[in-house]
Amino acid sequence: MTATALPDAKDLLALEQKFDPEMRFRPLGNVTATLVGGLLILLSLFHYYTAGFGLLQEVTHRGVHLAFVLGLIFLVFPHRKRLLEHGTGHVPWFDWLLAIAVAASVLYIPYVFEDLTFRVGNPSTLDVVMGSILIVALLEATRRSMGWPLPLIAIAFIAYAMAGPLFPGLLKHAGASWSQLVNHEYLTSQGIYGVAVGVVATYVFHFVLFGVLATRIGLGQLFLDVASSIAGRYAGGPAKVSVFGSAMFGMLSGSSVANAVTVGSLTIPAMIRVGYKREFAAAVEAASSTGGQITPPVLGAAAFLMIEFLAVPYQTIIIAATVPAFMHFFGVFMQVHFEAKRFGLRGLTPDEMPKLAQSFRERWPTLIPLFLLIFILVTGRTPYLAAFSGISSCAIVGLSTRTRGNTAANWGLLAALHGLLALIVFGGIESSQVKVGLLAIGLVAAPLVMKALRITGRIGTPELIESFSTGAKYALAVGAAAASVGIVIGVVTLTGVGFKLSTIITGAAQAAAGGVGTLVPASLVAPQTLTLLVALLMTGLVCILLGCGIPTTANYIIMVTVAAPTLTLLGVEPLVAHFFVFYYGVLADITPPVALAAYAAAGMAGSDPFKTGNMAFRLGLAKALVPFVFVFSPSLLIVAKGFTGYDFAVTFIGCILGITLLAAALSKYFLVEMTRAEQALCLVAALLLIAPGLVPTLIGAALAVPMLLRHLAARRRALALAV
Repeated sequence: MTATALPDAKDLLALEQKFDPEMRFRPLGNVTATLVGGLLILLSLFHYYTAGFGLLQEVTHRGVHLAFVLGLIFLVFPHRKRLLEHGTGHVPWFDWLLAIAVAASVLYIPYVFEDLTFRVGNPSTLDVVMGSILIVALLEATRRSMGWPLPLIAIAFIAYAMAGPLFPGLLKHAGASWSQLVNHEYLTSQGIYGVAVGVVATYVFHFVLFGVLATRIGLGQLFLDVASSIAGRYAGGPAKVSVFGSAMFGMLSGSSVANAVTVGSLTIPAMIRVGYKREFAAAVEAASSTGGQITPPVLGAAAFLMIEFLAVPYQTIIIAATVPAFMHFFGVFMQVHFEAKRFGLRGLTPDEMPKLAQSFRERWPTLIPLFLLIFILVTGRTPYLAAFSGISSCAIVGLSTRTRGNTAANWGLLAALHGLLALIVFGGIESSQVKVGLLAIGLVAAPLVMKALRITGRIGTPELIESFSTGAKYALAVGAAAASVGIVIGVVTLTGVGFKLSTIITGAAQAAAGGVGTLVPASLVAPQTLTLLVALLMTGLVCILLGCGIPTTANYIIMVTVAAPTLTLLGVEPLVAHFFVFYYGVLADITPPVALAAYAAAGMAGSDPFKTGNMAFRLGLAKALVPFVFVFSPSLLIVAKGFTGYDFAVTFIGCILGITLLAAALSKYFLVEMTRAEQALCLVAALLLIAPGLVPTLIGAALAVPMLLRHLAARRRALALAV
């Protein structure tokens, strides 16, 4: 694959497997592939059915989900990375044995659920054996699907739980025996079967499946076409398309690497063609792609975790996420713009851009599932019901319409099937049997009518079935991660280490702030503000380090358990603390030395991975600064306590001006080329403008005036000479 040629599907898959452990699926022979594919489809159908027709009892639902997920990991992921290329196509006998053993150990809990009350605190020998099998197999399943970092973190917490008396100071505790640890992790809802697995089983899996189906029917391509039409014609057009396209496509994928590979396959070659350096082109796509995880309505599944942890409505999370997400993309966009102006880079020509009117004519029905999903979410119904409706609508649109040449029969079938879906979701029908019957009629009728009309839809029944298999496969790793994070949470609740760590971090922050306070007068910065600032810096650094090896969702759960209480102790509102640790977890995807999204984009651009990671971090600096802003000015999250229109306006305007100046300083260009002195002045002015409060905003604006006046005069002279 050349750096400027469009990669094919095989190239894209190879890149995803290289940089994303969650995509390293083993090649399977025909018979094994059919069997494993059938199990994957059953897993998707289980979640699809329960989302629409009622969840099972909590323990049973989580047990069935986890048994499928962990068992399938041993069939889908090889135990060695080299088997990806040199595999035989068969699943070895020990992987089948592990799959059966882990499924049995998981389903044991629902089986003995009636007696569980009497077993907690007094586990039998069989309880300990089954729990031990699950813990060991879970760590291996997580290693296979995600790599070593998360299992090692879980093992470290297990060791801490058992070796408590050996630790010094506050970290010391009585210690737990293996039997006590298994009891807490396995038999209670505080460990493996806890909230993390519950959220994945009831929310996250469904939205992964929706994203796969929505992409299959063409919604992702429509987003890219819209982005090209909006931004493509302007200076440095392909890079601006990357920003807009990644923001929209990220709503579906929720994965930085998948976003970078999918959108980057189109935008990176185009950026290189118009003159961007390879490192910059790859970095733009990487920085933009990480924004997909912070973009409403899904936020890479974090929205649903926040619902559970914070006990707030979904709408609250989405509103709070809107402005910070905008600030991230605005920061990337402005650097792209100044870079294009500095080097005189062109936009896309009309021949290079898609025809927006034609794209909408061909693909506007693919918007129906997304609008339906969002409508159900914002009207207060459950996220899993919204996902059920979105998945069903994707199937309807895919089976009943085609890309072009739709007839009245197509539109009639589309309307009739959506009417049937509305009857199932909103009709007030109590009987699940009746609902299932109506759904079956619709799903059977659609392909039969299309066949009678001799019309092929956007996708056929085989493609629909394959999407259910692929969606399940994509969700396996996050399921294992959630269960492994349950081990960490279990140790925290068993030992109380979360509170101890909060006390240690708070004490360290106070000591560091005291040292800094000797240099800074208390009249300028209050001691408690310095303490909070140091604690935020420490927390952000830990989030980034954790995020280098584990996915954002798992990182967020761990940090919420361990670090967010520290911020709460220092007076930060829980909603704000959760958003802070979440944003810094996402930042790890573009922070060297393990910047997975940047490395994937570099592979497509043929650029140096480390230089690309550094450039991507520079482009994403707004994402690093904005969390500090909304901690000290929560009004930026709109729904945080103490919101006022005045605070929001001052903070929002200051951030816009500050991010613009920051982008100009980093790009060495505003209206004309910047001097080094102007760069330094702009950096200081930008930080003051971004800082909450009217006084620093006004000081920052005043500092930028000389540079602005000089650039306006130079720009006028350049225009006069050009005439």
